[in-house]
Amino acid sequence: MPWTRRQWTLAALAATAGCSETPQSPTPEAPETLSADELLARSYVIDLHCDTPWRKQSAPFDLGANHPRGQVDIPKMRAGGVSAVFFAVFNYGARGATPEKYQDALSIIDSIKADVASHADDLTLALSADDIEAAKAADKIAILMGIEGGHMIDSNLDNLRHLYELGGRYMTLTHSVHLPWAGSSGDEADEDPGLTEFGREVVAEMNRLGMMVDLSHVSDKTFFGALETSAAPVIASHSSCRALATHPRNVTDDMIRRVADGGGVVHINFYNSFIDDEYRSRSRDYEDGADPETPAEEWDAAMRKLHALGRTPLSVLIDHIEHVANVGGIEHVGLGSDFDGVNEELPEAMEDISKIPNLIPGLRDRGFGDDAISKILGGNTLRVMREVEAHANAREESA
Repeated sequence: MPWTRRQWTLAALAATAGCSETPQSPTPEAPETLSADELLARSYVIDLHCDTPWRKQSAPFDLGANHPRGQVDIPKMRAGGVSAVFFAVFNYGARGATPEKYQDALSIIDSIKADVASHADDLTLALSADDIEAAKAADKIAILMGIEGGHMIDSNLDNLRHLYELGGRYMTLTHSVHLPWAGSSGDEADEDPGLTEFGREVVAEMNRLGMMVDLSHVSDKTFFGALETSAAPVIASHSSCRALATHPRNVTDDMIRRVADGGGVVHINFYNSFIDDEYRSRSRDYEDGADPETPAEEWDAAMRKLHALGRTPLSVLIDHIEHVANVGGIEHVGLGSDFDGVNEELPEAMEDISKIPNLIPGLRDRGFGDDAISKILGGNTLRVMREVEAHANAREESA
């Protein structure tokens, strides 16, 4: 039987390391010759999940200004060397019929497109891996859209197709509650349906369209059901490692291996409570008061609470990146920050998207060379996008 992508990757790592199948740290490459700025300029820096549209729904702001609160705006993206960002098309999940959520999705997409059009000197709407490369060549930031939650299609494949036509390039199968056709990791109230027959139809249609199947937020039962169903590589757009932090939103080592076996990518979430059990324990009484649009007095109080809690060290975030590389292979890890969706609860030196370059020295300290870092920053994401696109194109040509 032909080897999977992960088996080839592990074999190559084992050969260079001279021993085990899963080395404890990546094998160092040739001595570094590039500065961090040069490496960023050479790389594609792609964040798979930012909740900036959700932040703008509560209180509109100018994406072109450098704001003292929040994590994403154009000046911060420029400072971070960002090539592309997937903006989440999100509203809270709901069970049963959700026609209003579908209408919300249409409205949010319109708003994202209006923002891109009003900042055309800096931003461009992207629909493919080629579009991301063209944007970088033109010194623009590519904006893509991910549909966060299958509740936003109202159990209707025509709605799914329309959201793809409008620019949705991945869909997270669930959000915080079970759907009639897929289970959520955040819903403990009802029996988990797993991925039903209709859920399998949704996954198959996403494959046909060339829309990435996103398994962040889904229940374990749904996760494995989707892996069994999808004929194209899948992603986790913003999930961290359950072996290091036990939150049910995170992925197990078996999940990492299975995603990697299919050619997919796990994009690490930066949220302190998803990467650090100790932080999660000490922050249980924190009431999410650091919303960017809260009044100044409330904001100051919330930030004092956060300061007292203390940020998670950046090294803990890098632990999660390294863990996916060790378990699944260097080809299967990327970035999915959850910026603008985590109430300022982010690691030290990673307070907003301008701080992405701070990952480079930390990754180099772990033995990652420039080529490996480029893959983590966005090269792996471009590759998985191309494979999903190619799968859809091949099906269309054979039809």
